[in-house]
Amino acid sequence: MSDLPRVYLVRHGETEWSKSGQHTGRTDIPLTATGEAVAPHIGARLAGVRFARVLSSPRARSLRTAELAGFKPETDPDLTEWDYGDYEGLTSQDIRARRPGWLVFRDGCPNGESVQQIADRADRAVGRLKAMSGNVLVFSHGHFLRVLAVAWVGFDVTAAAGLALDEAATCVLRDGARGRVIERWNWAERLSAR
Repeated sequence: MSDLPRVYLVRHGETEWSKSGQHTGRTDIPLTATGEAVAPHIGARLAGVRFARVLSSPRARSLRTAELAGFKPETDPDLTEWDYGDYEGLTSQDIRARRPGWLVFRDGCPNGESVQQIADRADRAVGRLKAMSGNVLVFSHGHFLRVLAVAWVGFDVTAAAGLALDEAATCVLRDGARGRVIERWNWAERLSAR
């Protein structure tokens, strides 16, 4: 492995809504007991990695995950989850009952963020991450991190639909001789508590 700096992405731990599949953008709900129990494993997973910067969405679920993992992040509003607008709190099944074939990465959310808006926000975050030196750790949310990863490698936002991202999973992005790449994706221990 290269010694080039990397961007480590961490999805927050489990919440009641992530467990049920409800879209959670603006709603600021806490981690479940499982989410709190898993978060310290993130710190263990990243033991030995030095971070020049640690950033987080300002949402409590991301901040709490970072804290329990042993980090004190700076908040960045561009790292918040997709604003689901009218679809906040609904499952994909609920949404598709109203709008057959809906896909967030293609169709966006009425009275929330469009695909272009989330892509622009991810591009802004990528621009700032590229300008940082040293390893950077980012705590954020499932859909937003998927969009951030495809923005990192220059893919269209719709490519994010092909990336799964579990709760409390870690991903690694790198910029090196071959350009910007996704070095590792959806790195998470499976706990028997679920």
